[in-house]
Amino acid sequence: MICAKLAAMSKISYQAQDEYGMVTVYDDGDCSILSFATNDEQSRCLKAAPHILQYDYTQAMLLVLLFCQPKRVLLLGLGGGSLATALHHAVKNIHITAVELRANVIEVAHRYFQLPRAKRLEVIQQNADDFLFNHQLRKVDVIFADLYDASGTAEVQLRADFIHRCADLLKEQGWLVLNCWQEQQDDPYLRSALREHFADLRYVLTGSKNWVILAGKIANYDANNVLREAALHWSEKLEFSLNKHLSRLRYLE
Repeated sequence: MICAKLAAMSKISYQAQDEYGMVTVYDDGDCSILSFATNDEQSRCLKAAPHILQYDYTQAMLLVLLFCQPKRVLLLGLGGGSLATALHHAVKNIHITAVELRANVIEVAHRYFQLPRAKRLEVIQQNADDFLFNHQLRKVDVIFADLYDASGTAEVQLRADFIHRCADLLKEQGWLVLNCWQEQQDDPYLRSALREHFADLRYVLTGSKNWVILAGKIANYDANNVLREAALHWSEKLEFSLNKHLSRLRYLE
């Protein structure tokens, strides 16, 4: 989620109400924009190149590619599907499962945000918290948690039991990537839960005040020059620069 004023000239392409609120898609000519609340953006898709992420915080979330080579990932929260689209485009043979609560959001992700319909991309309509209670799930390399509503980050994403279940679903060398807000940096319960389950904790604070956390189950000791080389490699595939986000990456104390 990002707080950004929608362009005054944007037209409404789609609008529907469900039990959780309004889902609106705007079109500013170049981009499709998903909104759950007045004047706030949830997703933005460049129509000519939907695989190129438009927000700093979603770009920063893909710093995780510097630390692992994922074959199977789980996305909790779909939005416009920008992360799923970028991963599907850039990572060869990756299998993506995306869990989204709202049927309307899934509909607009396909219809207006060019979310691929592909064998390697599965979209499940379900509450993400409930989904994690399924003990038959196949373990994954990376979990991206980006759960939000009209008011901000969903509270479930900050709970210790949620972090615990995410950690259990990750492979031995897996990573959890959380998108939170700047003010949640001081949440002692979230920090404690992360320290309990993860050996490598890093974060990026973006210009939009998103606090992106990267949590690895096993510590990564790659030198800075190795990470910079990896960032160059992935920047070419993703078609945006990861290096500017790498320069902001810090250890979570």
